[in-house]
Amino acid sequence: MGHDGKSPRGSQGNAAKCIALVGPFQSGKTTLLEAILARTGAIPRAGSVDAGSSVGDASAEARHHKMGVSLTAATTVFKGDSYTFIDCPGSVEFVHDMRAALPAVDAAVVVCEADERKLPQLQLILRELEDLHIPRLLFLNKIDRANKRIRETLATLQPASRIPLVLRQIPIWGDERIEGFVDLALERAFVYREHRPSEVIALDGGDLDREKEARFAMLEKLADHDDALMEQLLDDIAPPADTVFDDLARELRDGLICPVLLGSALRENGVLRLLKALRHEAPGVVETARRLGIPDGKEALAYVIKTTHLPHGGKLSLARVLAGSLEDGATLRASSGESGRVSGLLVPGAHDTKCDTARAGETVAFGKLDHVRTGDLLSTGKTAPAALVHVVIAVPVLAMALAAADRKDDAKLGQALLRLNEEDPSLTVVHHAATHDVVLWGQGEMHLRVALERLRERFGVQVKSQPPIIAYQETIRKPIVQRGRHKKQSGGHGQFGDVVLEVRPLPRGDGFAFEEKVVGGAVPRNYIPAVQEGVVDGLLRGPLGFPVIDVQVTLTDGSFHTVDSSDLAFRTAARIGVSEALPQCQPVLLEPIHVVEIVCPNEATAKVNAILSGRRGQILGFDTRDNWPGWDQVRAMLPEAEIGDLIVELRSATAGAGHFTRRFDHMAEVTGRAADQIIAAHRVAA
Repeated sequence: MGHDGKSPRGSQGNAAKCIALVGPFQSGKTTLLEAILARTGAIPRAGSVDAGSSVGDASAEARHHKMGVSLTAATTVFKGDSYTFIDCPGSVEFVHDMRAALPAVDAAVVVCEADERKLPQLQLILRELEDLHIPRLLFLNKIDRANKRIRETLATLQPASRIPLVLRQIPIWGDERIEGFVDLALERAFVYREHRPSEVIALDGGDLDREKEARFAMLEKLADHDDALMEQLLDDIAPPADTVFDDLARELRDGLICPVLLGSALRENGVLRLLKALRHEAPGVVETARRLGIPDGKEALAYVIKTTHLPHGGKLSLARVLAGSLEDGATLRASSGESGRVSGLLVPGAHDTKCDTARAGETVAFGKLDHVRTGDLLSTGKTAPAALVHVVIAVPVLAMALAAADRKDDAKLGQALLRLNEEDPSLTVVHHAATHDVVLWGQGEMHLRVALERLRERFGVQVKSQPPIIAYQETIRKPIVQRGRHKKQSGGHGQFGDVVLEVRPLPRGDGFAFEEKVVGGAVPRNYIPAVQEGVVDGLLRGPLGFPVIDVQVTLTDGSFHTVDSSDLAFRTAARIGVSEALPQCQPVLLEPIHVVEIVCPNEATAKVNAILSGRRGQILGFDTRDNWPGWDQVRAMLPEAEIGDLIVELRSATAGAGHFTRRFDHMAEVTGRAADQIIAAHRVAA
């Protein structure tokens, strides 16, 4: 298969293709990448995720957890043509890497298995591809473990796709297990050979009858978009082989069908047939550029798929060249307006190799483009190009508060978090003004765990983490009039301030109001701003230990001393008055309440309702999810304290497919034992 040991770039006759490997968690994407690299001669033998010897999932975090936590790019050569495969993580927590890469790929291989439990995850991935109009083939992996007929499996998988899943192959059964397959387009039968190419065998008997029936079903699907083929089928005329292959390629590229191929990545079965389908039927960079709306021009263009910070090698920007050619040392302008000079070109593979020029279609890593970010379009032109796509960042669903274990590392932590966000924009850093926390938001428990590991291992920052502080507040139920008096004599001028304050509750959400109704100059007007400042000081921490809201304080009376009164004295008197008034006003604890919207497969809706009820939630209603057959949308009011690890329980109940968004709605009273526990915990923490 013509692998060049020095450079995995192939001949210059055909432009290189870029193919995404996507699919549900643990469907075998990385194992398929290993099989592809082994079959094409890029590596001597396939590595293993479990053994820690795979090209994909090679980071320390991926090795430790035995799962993909970021995308892997590897380039190889098949029959003289270059292919870069982008192995995307299957976990929904790391979906951003897939989203950022997909716009620039020519096609996607969706790796899945005959497992109904993973159907919602498969639907999520197919919907991403459908929305971006990316041609896709489905590789039905682990076929050697299949225990039901292929038509039953296809019927199970079809609801996940909005376009027809069309069988390109059917299995050959023997002794209750699958021993090979029939290629319905070629009309040839093959028997599997483990870690070796399949062998052609004669097709006869029941297998021949099954092949004719399945081939006719495939042709009928193709004929839905080819009138000439439909006429040939109606007239019982066998269509020419070229017509069949042309229709397969055209309808794949136009997003009319999703061909289904069979195989076992672990045994390297079905891999060569998959590669041949990609070679003959998948579109190339010209069609991809047209899909993205790239205009013709002289400038070279490249789209940044992924950003990585190496411990000692600086910043690398993995990019797909969509037009023209780029040389090492070229100055590139980004759609963000930034520019930089390329310092090194690397072709990703089992072993990254340096190159001097990157041609249209190739996927390479640019060195030292410090101001370029994932999703940027880069150009050799004199003006910044327009952005190609806007990569949607999923709303974060889980948070942790961070602090450097050693205070002297605070600045280092800040820089490391910036780099983490550059590599993975679905990690969000928020500086919480009310609680003074640095809060890291992510897509789930594993997502945040991996982020902490990267901070420690790659950026050398030891951190302490804890759940974020809930922004509890308090208010009052009862009005009161209270005098605040501050008198101090310590030699020379003393301090004197005296105020009478009327403190009363406001409707929920009205915040804080201050008025003055002083008559007769009991408190000189120049001291009234100081009184207001003192009132605000007194409301910062109420008798329960939290900021006080929804309160109106009115200054009604007071007294002053011509020598000893001052702004500071009146500010102190007002603070004393408020602090003494609040405990007498029946203080009550308030907690933030959010409106939560959950989307989930409808078979999990009852579980979701139970989860919400168990978290003090008030269910507002549910409905079917628009344009998502088989999915529901549930709305509820939920205390912020109950949202913390909601995503963990939600994903457990929905096979990893459930998701939620939230928005603050109001503050609500908390009483009884729940309030006592919150107040006690706060006092211990303080």
